[in-house]
Amino acid sequence: MFTRSARLAVAAAVACSAAGCAQHDNSPNAHQNPSAAAAIGADDGREFEKRRNPAIRSDTRYAAGELAETRGAYAQAAEQYRQSLKQDPNHLPSLYRLGVVLAQLKNYPEAIATWKRYLQATHDSAAGYSNLGFCYELANRPDEAESAYRKGIAKDPRHVACRVNYGLMLIRRGREGEGRQQLQAVLKPAEVHYNVGSAYESLGRTEQAKLEYRRALEVDPGFTDAQVRLSEMRRPAPATKGSSRAEPTAPASADVPLGE
Repeated sequence: MFTRSARLAVAAAVACSAAGCAQHDNSPNAHQNPSAAAAIGADDGREFEKRRNPAIRSDTRYAAGELAETRGAYAQAAEQYRQSLKQDPNHLPSLYRLGVVLAQLKNYPEAIATWKRYLQATHDSAAGYSNLGFCYELANRPDEAESAYRKGIAKDPRHVACRVNYGLMLIRRGREGEGRQQLQAVLKPAEVHYNVGSAYESLGRTEQAKLEYRRALEVDPGFTDAQVRLSEMRRPAPATKGSSRAEPTAPASADVPLGE
């Protein structure tokens, strides 16, 4: 699982709200003709509701989705985000969270479609390409993942999430030199070693992972994340019941990268 250094993809999902105020009609005609004034007021009210209610309903659905996520009810959260998008198809926070939740549910086809919608709504943001690329990678479509990452980097060469996610994918696929170059473009040397170590650990290559964590600490002795990870790898795994020896620990898994 990515810790603080590896989770350099920063989430920024802000709910949009709408508000307004009704205006009183103090014109002479309104006082002279109460029925006409009532009719005008009714029309203005209906038009106000048309403008206001979709945004409020979208935000309410979005808030309900966030609450469901905090409880681990990802399917319920996804449905709330879908309902929000029915009210406002370009509600960016709902699009973003829906893409994340669908990836967590391993519903990759819909997640990919959602991130494409997010890209359209954000005019091809680098964050959208980063998450689209990761979903392609999760769906075992590496060529499309690489294409998405490259488009995101072309859009914003300093985008941390795109560079880090792309670099980690390259390392996991045996292209370490290229992967390091991507990491080095946006990370400090100790962070590069740490992320390379995380990639190796996820592959079960523990000795190489330990070496990278040690190198991270040589560069930055105060890098606590690397120290914690190294200590955890040194700790023997608890013996399986009925077994006389400890089983190897499972390789770490990566979280879905979130945010811009």
